[in-house]
Amino acid sequence: MNVFTHFRGVVEGALAGLSANGALPSGLDYKNVTVEPPRDASHGDLATNAAMVLAKQAKTNPRAIAELLAPALETDADIASVEVAGPGFINMRLSPAFWQKQVGAILSGGVSYGSSSMGGGEKVNVEYVSANPTGPMHVGHVRGAVFGDALSNLLSKAGYDVTKEYLINDAGSQIDTLARSAFLRYREAFGEDIGSIPEGLYPGDYLVPVGEALKEKYGDKWLNAEEGDWLPVVRIEATDAMMDLIRSDLKALGVEQETFFSERTLHESGRIADAIEDLRTRGHIYEGVLEPPKGKKPEGWEPREQTLFRATAFGDDVDRPLQKSNGDYTYFAADIAYHFDKYQRGFHSMIDVWGADHTGYVKRMVTAARALADDAHLDVKICQLVRLLRDGEPVKMSKRSGNFITLREVVDEVGRDVTRFIMLTRKNDAPLDFDFNKVMEQSKDNPVFYVQYAHARICSVLRNRAPEMYPDMDTSDASIAGAELALLSDDAEIALIKQCCAFPRVVEAAAEAHEPHRIAFFLYDLASEFHSLWNKGNEQANLRFVVDEGDAVTKARLAMIRAVAIVIANGLAILGVKPVEEMR
Repeated sequence: MNVFTHFRGVVEGALAGLSANGALPSGLDYKNVTVEPPRDASHGDLATNAAMVLAKQAKTNPRAIAELLAPALETDADIASVEVAGPGFINMRLSPAFWQKQVGAILSGGVSYGSSSMGGGEKVNVEYVSANPTGPMHVGHVRGAVFGDALSNLLSKAGYDVTKEYLINDAGSQIDTLARSAFLRYREAFGEDIGSIPEGLYPGDYLVPVGEALKEKYGDKWLNAEEGDWLPVVRIEATDAMMDLIRSDLKALGVEQETFFSERTLHESGRIADAIEDLRTRGHIYEGVLEPPKGKKPEGWEPREQTLFRATAFGDDVDRPLQKSNGDYTYFAADIAYHFDKYQRGFHSMIDVWGADHTGYVKRMVTAARALADDAHLDVKICQLVRLLRDGEPVKMSKRSGNFITLREVVDEVGRDVTRFIMLTRKNDAPLDFDFNKVMEQSKDNPVFYVQYAHARICSVLRNRAPEMYPDMDTSDASIAGAELALLSDDAEIALIKQCCAFPRVVEAAAEAHEPHRIAFFLYDLASEFHSLWNKGNEQANLRFVVDEGDAVTKARLAMIRAVAIVIANGLAILGVKPVEEMR
C-alpha cells in the first residue's frame, strides 16, 4: 500500500463529506490535492495542501477550510492527531497501531510489496546500450546498460508493460571498417604476417577468433577475391560475431534484452522512405535551402536544395536535413524511421538511454518524436561518463588502440552486483567515479556493502540467533505475521517501519521521473535506519531483536526485521542486484 495515496483518498473522502453536509460547496476539483511527507519530519507523518488549493474554488480562505477539514480527518481511526499550520497547511500524525499493522502487510505482500498499478499496463519501449557492434563491451557502456535495465525493472514494478530493446547499428561506415578489420584477421589465420594494424581499422585481438571462424567456414574462398565480393559476407559474419560477444558481455552484467532491432533492415525494407513520406503528407517535410552554420563557414559549404524536416515547428533551433548530397539518407532520417517503427509497434511512450557524447542530438530527436503523432512521447536519458580509478588514480582506456577496460574485466574483478549498484549511486546525468578498491570496502562509506550487510544481518538473526534462543519458534513469514505487533512500540522501531512503508511511494515517484537511482538512495537510508536500531540494541539489551524470556516481543521484532529484509530484497531486485544472506 502506498500510504500517501491511501490517505489522499481519506482526505478526499472527508472533503466530500463536508460538501455533502453543506460546509463546503459541491463539485470541487481535487486534482491538485496532494498528501506528502511534511518538509520537517517533526511536524508529523503526512501533510496535505487541500485547503490551500481549494480555497479559490470554495471562495473562502484556506485557513477556514483547514479548520473544517481537521476535525473531519481526526475521526479516522488511523489518524492520531491533526494540526493546522500557517495559512492552512494540515499536518497529520498517524497512530502507532497503523504503522504496526503495516509489518503484517509487508510480510503478506512478499515479493509483490511495492508493486503498483500506476502504469496501467501502458506499453513502454526502453532502448539502451545500443553500442556499435564493433567489439566487446567496455566500461563506457556499463552505466547505460545498468541504468536502462534498472529503469525497465522499475517501470515494470510500477505497472508498465516494458520492452527492453537494443538497436544494432549495423548500417553505418563503422560496419565496413569492422568487416575490413575482420578480413585482415582472416588473412592472418592462413599464416600471413599482417604486420601492425593499419590506421583506421580496429586493432583489438578480439577479432582474431572472427578471422579463424571465417577460415573455418569459407576456407580460402575469399583470400584472392575482390573486396566487392567478400565485403557483404564478412560484414554480416563479423557483425553477428560481435553481437554474440556483446550479448555474452551483457549477460555477465545481468542484462538480457528481449528485442534486438537491426538498423540495416530499415534501409533494406524501404521503411525510411515510408516514414519520411508519412511526415511529408502531414506537412512536416519540405524541399528547401538551409542557412549556413553560425560562426565560421565549413570548407566547401555551398547552399543547395535539400529534403528537410520542419524541426523548428516542434521546438528545435533549425530545420534538419534528411538526405545527403549523394542521395543517401542521413543518420537522422534513419533514427526518425526507427522511432516511427516503434510507434507502429504500439509504443507511444519511448525511452532512449544514450551516452554523454550524444547530448547535442537530443533536441532534434525529441522534436522528431513529437512530429510522429500527437500521442508519441520520447524521453532521452543521458548517462554521463564513468571515471575508472584505482586507489584514486585514473585507469586509462582507449578503444581505438585496443587497450581498453572491458565490461568483463570490471565484472570479473568486483562482481556483477557491486558493479550494478555502484552505477546507480549517482543520478544518470551526473559524472560518476568508480574506484576498484573503494567499491570493495566493507564500510558505511560503501553503499552496496552497507545495504547488503543489513540484509545479511537480518538473515543471520533469523537463521542462527532466533533458533538458538527459541528452538521451537516458527519463524516462517506466515507465522511471524501473526505476532503481537503492538509490542513494537519504541520510537526507533516505529521509525524503521515508517521507512519501510515509504518504499511504494518511492517506487512510483522514481518510475514517474525515470530515475532508478532513487531506489539505491532509499535502500541506503533504510539500511542506515536498520543499523542504527541494531546499534541501539547493543547498548540497550531490552531493544535487541532476540531477547531472553520475551518470546512474544522477539516474534514481533523478527516480523519487523523480516519486513525490512523483504523491502531491501524488493528494492535490490529493481536494481538487478541479488541480496546476500551472509557476508564473506
